[in-house]
Amino acid sequence: MDSDPPTVAPDTHQEHVAWAAVQHGEPGIAVVDARGSFRGLISAQSLLAVLLEEHDEDMARLGGFLGSASAARSASTERVGRRLLHRLPWLLIGLIGALLAAVVVGAFGEQLEEQVLIAYFLPGVVYIAAAVGMQTETLAIRGLSLGVGIRRVAVREVVTGGLLGLTLGGLAFPLVWAGWGDIQIAASVAVAMFAASVIATCVALLLPWILHRLGKDPAFGSGPIATVIQDLLTVSVYFLTAVAIAA
Repeated sequence: MDSDPPTVAPDTHQEHVAWAAVQHGEPGIAVVDARGSFRGLISAQSLLAVLLEEHDEDMARLGGFLGSASAARSASTERVGRRLLHRLPWLLIGLIGALLAAVVVGAFGEQLEEQVLIAYFLPGVVYIAAAVGMQTETLAIRGLSLGVGIRRVAVREVVTGGLLGLTLGGLAFPLVWAGWGDIQIAASVAVAMFAASVIATCVALLLPWILHRLGKDPAFGSGPIATVIQDLLTVSVYFLTAVAIAA
């Protein structure tokens, strides 16, 4: 007999219970209260079920889902109607954002008439911001799925986003100046790329955290909402920068 068998408290997490039994090579494990009184025995069959459940959950998390493996499997095989129900509301928000972006661009119509070259680089600045934000968002969601909180990566990601924007803006400045011969537009593009990259990184970190705290799966909502916010802010920052520098 084992003279000092492993025991667990009634409130011990089931995964820790299963691993305690495995590490001690026990087919079952006793539950005792704070006074050391015997409260029950967890059988080998129950421990095996716990290990299988935890394994499925861990695999689901590695796949970027915050729920169970069954929820991940259901999301992949659900009918068309359910797919639309899960995705369409977020994309409707994106549609509203696209219309708002048109309003923002229209507000700078006078500046565009005076300097049409400003419009040439808007898609590029928006793309850079979206790409930087998508990279950060992917890392944030993957970290949340593995139990890594946003606070642990926030500072490093913001610094990385700023350095990416600084590098890309620094590369764009001489290329735009040499290609189009306008140093003010080149400076506007460079500054806007830097600012948009920092903003996109912050948005990409904040949204998954908010959705996670609300109990929503960030894999569904973060992308569309982040894209809307990033695009609106990027367009606004770019035109404000262009007006301040090139006007």
